[in-house]
Amino acid sequence: MSEEFKRLERTLVHNGKIIDYYQDTVQVPNGNVVKWDFIGHKGAAAMLAVREDGKLLMVRQWRNALDRYTLEIPAGGLNSIDEPTETAAIRELEEETGYIAGKVQFLLSIYTTVAFCNEKIDIYLARDLKRQESQHLDEDEFIDVKACDLEELVQMIYDGKIEDSKTVSAIMTYKSFLTDGKL
Repeated sequence: MSEEFKRLERTLVHNGKIIDYYQDTVQVPNGNVVKWDFIGHKGAAAMLAVREDGKLLMVRQWRNALDRYTLEIPAGGLNSIDEPTETAAIRELEEETGYIAGKVQFLLSIYTTVAFCNEKIDIYLARDLKRQESQHLDEDEFIDVKACDLEELVQMIYDGKIEDSKTVSAIMTYKSFLTDGKL
């Protein structure tokens, strides 16, 4: 069916710091030509970090788009489209939490908003953590690190207190893998 859709044109509307905004002209299966918005994103990486005591490291930070604080797993954008996502995830964990991962394994990939954006986040699991002296935050980052029990986080998801897609996906995948004996 994808052969029935044909992009005729992609026009850059605005270059942003994190994203680029385009307007696409697309011919749809019935022959009509439509305009669709497209957000181009270079990708991101995230880390679900588990301490020796089983607690998961979470970051509490202000999110402008939601106009409130959120509780999330550490994550950030790739420095370039060619940067390995594992490298970015390790970097973000250290910068945002002050921890270094001794052992890292791939957990899953998600696309955050498939209707209009190509942002893909690769999510990794970090264990054998080593605490460094401090976080290495960007000048616009103000992050509190929290260590939480898995079941507490799952309940926060069910209660609608954690809604961030990468965080929900990572926590529920981790819980499932633990339950199924895959970890």
